[in-house]
Amino acid sequence: MNIVILAAGQGKRMKSDLPKVLHPIAGRPMLGHVLETVKTISEANKICIVVGHGAESVKTFLEQNYSDVTTALQSDQRGTGHAVLQSLPHLEINDITLVLYGDVPLIQAKTLQQLLALAQDGALAILTQIMVDPTGYGRIVRNQQSEIIAIIEEKDANLLTKSIKEINTGILACPTKELSNWLSRIGTNNAQSEYYLTDIVSLAADDGVPVRSTHPQYLWETIGVNTREQLSLLEREWQVTLAKRLMDDGVSIVDPSRIDIRGNLICETDVFIDIGCVFEGQVTLGKGVTIGPYCVLKNCEIKPNTQVKAFSNLEQSVVGENSVIGPYARLRPGTELMQDVHIGNFVEIKNSQIGKGSKVNHLSYVGDATVGKGVNIGAGTITCNYDGVNKHRTIIEDDVFIGSDTQLIAPVTVGQGATLGAGTTLTKDAPANMLTVSRAKQISVNWVRPQKNKSKG
Repeated sequence: MNIVILAAGQGKRMKSDLPKVLHPIAGRPMLGHVLETVKTISEANKICIVVGHGAESVKTFLEQNYSDVTTALQSDQRGTGHAVLQSLPHLEINDITLVLYGDVPLIQAKTLQQLLALAQDGALAILTQIMVDPTGYGRIVRNQQSEIIAIIEEKDANLLTKSIKEINTGILACPTKELSNWLSRIGTNNAQSEYYLTDIVSLAADDGVPVRSTHPQYLWETIGVNTREQLSLLEREWQVTLAKRLMDDGVSIVDPSRIDIRGNLICETDVFIDIGCVFEGQVTLGKGVTIGPYCVLKNCEIKPNTQVKAFSNLEQSVVGENSVIGPYARLRPGTELMQDVHIGNFVEIKNSQIGKGSKVNHLSYVGDATVGKGVNIGAGTITCNYDGVNKHRTIIEDDVFIGSDTQLIAPVTVGQGATLGAGTTLTKDAPANMLTVSRAKQISVNWVRPQKNKSKG
């Protein structure tokens, strides 16, 4: 099967240097959504992307993410028919061709499969919609037998045609041989002096080729994006759809209109997600996980029965079961927490492993460290891991107690069962099972606090 995706448009109303099809929906470029969908409907697809405005940027995106597709250049935008014509040299002439659009990102695989089924015996299959307000769309014209005989674009339509509620989505499938024949016969006798792809419908009807139609399950599947407002509206429509799918699978979402999934969110049952949360990349939430309001999770695995409290930010981290994170905690890339770990408010962990039952509850930074089981790290503790050139590692063994306001100058090791007194600056290894204190001797002296000189006002 051939798949042609039209992605040559400039998108002037987006008012952006970024090609329109590369603007994101749910964290993925619109063109990427279309490509991900078509890859699910057949393993033997020959995919051609018709590029034009911003062609180099689009090609770079494709080379980095979809290197198995081909591109065809439409250097002069002369209509959708002209765009598809550029793809013909890249297509298998004896296969069916499916035509899609890079700025119609949310078309679903089930809908495309229904459309393709209608085109299997040589017919032209088109995807249509019934719209309460069809303004701006091409209208589906049928004869008295309800057979489709033409598509009339709005600018070429009379008042009677404009009253038709069934519209053309632009998505179609047909035999490539027939498509090539029809494209060679269309002209530019229309209001925009362009080669309309839709003109192939009347040609097919004249040739006695059946023209069949089907509708998508959801209206949003065929909504195209031409402005940033439309992009925003479609983004929210898709986010609510993703939220509803999660709720159908046993996830509690406080407000489906206040969640953003920019990647792939996988949840087991009885997960609870509060308002304003953002999930990026690949995120997995285990059974019974609770995510508090306004948290951001990117490429994380959160194991069962863990709480992530409000305003926490987690990236490329693994959190063990029955742990408590936050509020206002930050887990940076390379963080791995075992079970029953507590990471409290205004604590930052980076590239560190923290053992079962350990706690870092207040205002601390732990970076490039290996922390054992049952460790308690007091408020204001810092692992000083960077010497200005290189990073160094701190090792804290099991059952260590670290007093508040301690600095550990890496590389350094704190032995099992050791205690560090509050205010210690550790520059050498601390022995196991001993108290290590490093601080200036406390003294008290007679002293009078300076007073403001009132005569100077």
